[in-house]
Amino acid sequence: MDVPKQQKKKSYVEKKIVIPSIVIIAIISTLFAMYTSESMELLDNIFNTLVDTFKWGYLWYAFLIVMAALFFSFSKYGNVVLGDPAKKPRYNLFEYASILVAMGLGSTVMRTGLTQWSEVANDPPFGLDAGSMEAILAGNSYSMFLWTFQTFAVFVMVAPAMGYLLYVRKKPRMRISEACRVIFGDKFTDGIGGIILDILFLVSILAGAAVTLGLGTPIVTYNLAELLNIEVTFPFTLIVTLVWVLGFSISAYVGIDKGIKRLSTLNMYLAGAFAVLILFIGPGIFIMNFFSDSLRYLFSNYINFSLYTNSLDLEGGTHIESHTVFWFAYNATWAMLHGVFAAIVSKGRTIKEMILTYLLAPMLLSWIATGVLGGLSIHRQVTDTLPVLEIVQNQGLEQSIPAILGTLPLPALTMILFTIIATVFLITTLDSTTYTVATYMSNQDMSKSNPYKSLRILVAVLITILALTLMSVGGLSPLEVLSGLMGIPIIIIQILTVFAAKKMMDEDRAWVKNVRKARYSTTHQKD
Repeated sequence: MDVPKQQKKKSYVEKKIVIPSIVIIAIISTLFAMYTSESMELLDNIFNTLVDTFKWGYLWYAFLIVMAALFFSFSKYGNVVLGDPAKKPRYNLFEYASILVAMGLGSTVMRTGLTQWSEVANDPPFGLDAGSMEAILAGNSYSMFLWTFQTFAVFVMVAPAMGYLLYVRKKPRMRISEACRVIFGDKFTDGIGGIILDILFLVSILAGAAVTLGLGTPIVTYNLAELLNIEVTFPFTLIVTLVWVLGFSISAYVGIDKGIKRLSTLNMYLAGAFAVLILFIGPGIFIMNFFSDSLRYLFSNYINFSLYTNSLDLEGGTHIESHTVFWFAYNATWAMLHGVFAAIVSKGRTIKEMILTYLLAPMLLSWIATGVLGGLSIHRQVTDTLPVLEIVQNQGLEQSIPAILGTLPLPALTMILFTIIATVFLITTLDSTTYTVATYMSNQDMSKSNPYKSLRILVAVLITILALTLMSVGGLSPLEVLSGLMGIPIIIIQILTVFAAKKMMDEDRAWVKNVRKARYSTTHQKD
């Protein structure tokens, strides 16, 4: 009788990190709701100070993390298998790449691909004239730059440590504190230090997920409002959000194989069909030519974009200096989530396969998305079909999306397809988020089982409540800035996990003991 009683008393979540994280998020959200303008002003001042002081640091951090990714890929560590070297990987390459693409991009790429160029063209770098043809070209190339090696290296470089921890050392807890045990030792990891590391992870991811849901919603609401000829109101936004939540809750509930994998592969086909449709019914020749020009400009100015601080302009700066810093800081906030999820789905993959797939697959798709969507919107601007720059300046990025799509011969069809693809992208991103956060919260042995389905739904509810609360009071902007600010400690933690991965593999001589030496066994693991 004693054993069942003890089992009933045992919580299936790690309360010492879950409860403080939820309390912190609740306090921050309440303060934002009560003092929205004051919070925004304070956070803006802090962030602007950090940008002015550590702009160079953010840029070099992102650049050097790419170097670390290449080192792990092409050194002896790249051959280390995350799991049993004799077993096949959990997913085939197309499924694996699709899952990483869906996690790595999300609906954000639909917005940046279509409209990000306009912000750069209105406030261009390198001394270019605002609104000029070269400023427009620089804007589209910069949109591609946002989805290149730095972004995906930041996303994936936590994964070597977490994957090795789970599938080679077979540790029951897949947490940042556990990955850093090899550096800080047992006393720190099992004490307050480990708790602080794990709380930082949960707070940053819950806040980031709420922002993603909040920022992704307008991409759909404005298109639907245009199709239905109605106003964008909070009740309408609430309905759209709840439909989204229902989608990613169901997907999270059924698990990776039946949910994320199927939606991810479906969306690859939908995105491909949508791109082909735009090329056929839109300015296909212009898009292909401009895509080539954008790649040329990107390759020619890659280092310029990567390390541009505009230090000689003492009076101020342009859009890309502060935005690049914010982008890398915001990506760092998501690095833990992406790294943990990439590790979960990489069973049976080598470290080289994992890193290079994450570096290349999402990047190539994002370049295509930016080339096609950006080419379409820029064609409308330069041919005077639609004053895109004026719409963005006066009404905002989201309002310009249905206006651009509405210039195509089949506006209703393109808006519907765009909305579906953006919706599925967001569902898979938030699905991956809920699954990963539930994994992180769980007290289960994650080397042997998946997180409880009820816990996944609880995480989905928490993210939704937070996002809706902040949208109702207009508080997403300060939370977005806060997410960027939280990238600072996360950057330090990420660097620690890179060293931890190397140290664990060195201790185990994994490049000798855990590499493929023969053909796969006939067993194809699907757990």
